[in-house]
Amino acid sequence: MDARRPLLFFDSGVGGLSVLAPTRALLPQAPIVYVADSAGYPYGTRSEAEIAGRVPALLGRLVERYRPRLIVIACNTASTIALAAVRAALDVPVVGTVPAIKPAAELSRTRVIGVLGTKATVRQPYVDDLAARFAADCTVIRHGSAELVDIAEAKLRGEPPDPARIAAVLAGLFGQPQGERIDVVVNACTHFPLVGEELAAASPTGVRFVDGGPGIARRVAHLTQGQDWPAAPSGGVAVFTARPPEALFPALARHGLSRAETL
Repeated sequence: MDARRPLLFFDSGVGGLSVLAPTRALLPQAPIVYVADSAGYPYGTRSEAEIAGRVPALLGRLVERYRPRLIVIACNTASTIALAAVRAALDVPVVGTVPAIKPAAELSRTRVIGVLGTKATVRQPYVDDLAARFAADCTVIRHGSAELVDIAEAKLRGEPPDPARIAAVLAGLFGQPQGERIDVVVNACTHFPLVGEELAAASPTGVRFVDGGPGIARRVAHLTQGQDWPAAPSGGVAVFTARPPEALFPALARHGLSRAETL
């Protein structure tokens, strides 16, 4: 394995940075290509057919261009819809991102957990299956929000989140029947940990939030164990399918992405 072959992270926007960060902490020498399908953003409001067709085709082009050793689909919506098709189409290991319902159920004392994601994610049969397998004795309350994705994107561009908008989104979750009993919330969108402090501040006291980022990082480290990496810590490139705003560049640099390009 050529030590220069990168890990490729893929999302519709910058939400996948919440998965990239714990991975870089475990594998600081790994070269990184971070891809934001900004021309297709946001995935959460698109149809399943659009995502199922777009994601495998785009990742095929990216594999040809960047020759990654492993792909992380750092997007719950893309993973729950297109992961199987991507794995079937590409001869590269692919790690998906799925809602962290299992660890949420393990943490919950009230046996009522929330799943906060995009509308496209929370309605997927994949989520039904996770709930049945790992939270059968729990009440699972779901809420989909496209607005929270936009708030997270804006935060990384330097725009402080409006607490009233955060509270309004959470009211859609905690305001449902039995919502007052929720003690653990699954961040079922990789954008949402980027506004984790704001979500915690606007939630009832004692509510805990969980996401899949650390677990994905451990999985990537396991799958690449024993492979060669560059001798020194590596930087990374951010790739966009539409021209990115310059206001985003400081946040990309904080995540080790020192340059940006458009596909």
